Amino acid sequence: MFRGHYQPHIPADLGFYDLRVPETRIAQAEMAKEYGIEAFCYYHYWFAGKRLLERPFAEVLQSGQPDFPFCLCWANQTWSGIWHGNSGRVLMEQTYPGYDDHRNHFHTLLKAFTDRRYVTVDGKPLFLIYQPHDIPEVKNVTDFWREIAVKSGLKNLFIVGYSWNALWNPYENGFDAKITQRLPPIRGWVSRRKPIKWLIQQFQVKTRKPTIYSYEKILQKLIQENNSGVEDYPCVIPNWDNTPRSRDNGLVLHGSTPELFGIHLKKALDRVKDLPKEHRIVFIKSWNEWAEGNHLEPDLKFGKGYLEVIKEEIFR
Repeated sequence: MFRGHYQPHIPADLGFYDLRVPETRIAQAEMAKEYGIEAFCYYHYWFAGKRLLERPFAEVLQSGQPDFPFCLCWANQTWSGIWHGNSGRVLMEQTYPGYDDHRNHFHTLLKAFTDRRYVTVDGKPLFLIYQPHDIPEVKNVTDFWREIAVKSGLKNLFIVGYSWNALWNPYENGFDAKITQRLPPIRGWVSRRKPIKWLIQQFQVKTRKPTIYSYEKILQKLIQENNSGVEDYPCVIPNWDNTPRSRDNGLVLHGSTPELFGIHLKKALDRVKDLPKEHRIVFIKSWNEWAEGNHLEPDLKFGKGYLEVIKEEIFR
């Protein structure tokens, strides 16, 4: 879509696969473990009792394979047609009908929470919520879940919320920690008082180009110092290009390399090194989000380069 645009991303070692195939899931876990990844965080979808994309994880849970740690993240987001260029169309709406639904949701997750592979922090299952701001009376809901968890025999839950707002306080909202996501904006507002930048933006809009950032230039902004006084886990981003889904409305972090990613990862590891052992958590976005050009799995251009960087930093 522009000069030097790295597309398409073509899978290498694992090839084009089907996540319904057990051997594929085992191969992914074996590769992750070899290079220092300690667990997978699976997206989990719950739309007022309706499940979507649930089969791969359901089979992981049922079969006991792969024998690799995991946790879950409730991706509580309305699915819109933005993925194929029609942002006005709602494919599946995320709703919150009440506490009976929250109870049913918890009991659906209980089998996972009690699986021996499930990641715990201080003995409590680690559970992420993608958009905590959207849940009505969210502190009451997390309190409700914690009460059910204890009654079900769990020590409690360790609940982590994603947030785009650096000032969002997880403790005040019933969470144990947060992840502050720092992807740059898509075509952020530019003042006419900066005529060159404004003209460039207008040109991009008129010529229907995606929003492009230099990965190297924004690297230091992706993870910032934690001065908030709350537990805020870093989330590192090896690469990003969702133009296969969003086309000219996409976001591209241009020029990512394993070497630059290494700088990014080291900063994240440094930020958690003084936390208690079980709280030294770094998330990676992500393992295999190929449609958003955001993956650690090997591709034809870089091979296992990003994985080698992780292995070097983890096992040094």
